[in-house]
Amino acid sequence: MSRQCELTGKRPQTGNNVSHAHNKTKRRFLPNLNRVTLTSDALGRSVRLRVSVAALRAVDHCGGLDSFLVKADDASLSDRALRLKRQIRTAAPKG
Repeated sequence: MSRQCELTGKRPQTGNNVSHAHNKTKRRFLPNLNRVTLTSDALGRSVRLRVSVAALRAVDHCGGLDSFLVKADDASLSDRALRLKRQIRTAAPKG
């Protein structure tokens, strides 16, 4: 399982540890990923995803998983999230 957020596409970044003597050694900055269960109102079921805490805050800000996925860019979503987005679009009422 890769260390990548399924909703925002956040991945590990690289950088340097810098000591007091200004020695630099390579390090990785890992995203804060959590396995969460989010509910979809359009589908009427819950979905388990591995997302970053920043993505959880964005989902809350947008008003839920359905509205977040409809507004989200397809390039940043995982395959599972894209499939979920298509299901939500077909299940959502037209109008």
